[in-house]
Amino acid sequence: MKRITILIADDEAEIAQLIALHLQKEGYHCLLAANGPEALRIVQTHAVDLAVLDIMMPGMDGYEVTRLIREEHRMPIIFVSAKTTDLDKITGLVRGADDYVTKPFNPMELVARVNAQLRRYIQLNQPAAEMKPVLEIRELMIDPDRRTVSLYGKEIELTPKEFDILYLLARYPKKVFSTENIFQQVWGEAYFERGNTVMVHIRTLRKKLGEDVNKTKLIKTVWGVGYTFNA
Repeated sequence: MKRITILIADDEAEIAQLIALHLQKEGYHCLLAANGPEALRIVQTHAVDLAVLDIMMPGMDGYEVTRLIREEHRMPIIFVSAKTTDLDKITGLVRGADDYVTKPFNPMELVARVNAQLRRYIQLNQPAAEMKPVLEIRELMIDPDRRTVSLYGKEIELTPKEFDILYLLARYPKKVFSTENIFQQVWGEAYFERGNTVMVHIRTLRKKLGEDVNKTKLIKTVWGVGYTFNA
């Protein structure tokens, strides 16, 4: 079985070592970097399956490291940062991260998030048994095999989690999904009540779909219940 390698990039050595300690207990091989350029060199020279990145690092911040990684790689990226506002989280997810954990954090929660990201990443990279049908809903086209989305003929760049949420809602346009249900199906893990991860992803997804300027709402909020696809 292939050994899974995880990059941990944080200029605070104690935090990087704490994360590595808990992930190594899960059987993962960990590579540590103390700054942005070192993190990028590791990705370029090793087969990294997942990256845990601090945002505020010397030499090159986590945003820039993520941008450069995304030019060639699709592995999951989790930001672990002391930047805790909703705007910080939205920025991190828009910049290409798949998840965002704020400091201070529970190491076991981070391990659970790493496990969930890896499960989905490995599953999505398995050879497909059969082609999935392309969803065409009005001007929106979703190709689950190529994992592409286009609106009015223009392709929209979505993060893996944004795509999964949109595809889930679009497949069942008459069903209302609770925040907890979306989290469990997309992230593949138990719902953390204190988090607003789903809400942040929905917000950025709506923005990319142009719902801030377009009166046609593709993702409808059912107040007190959750979200549904407006077909």
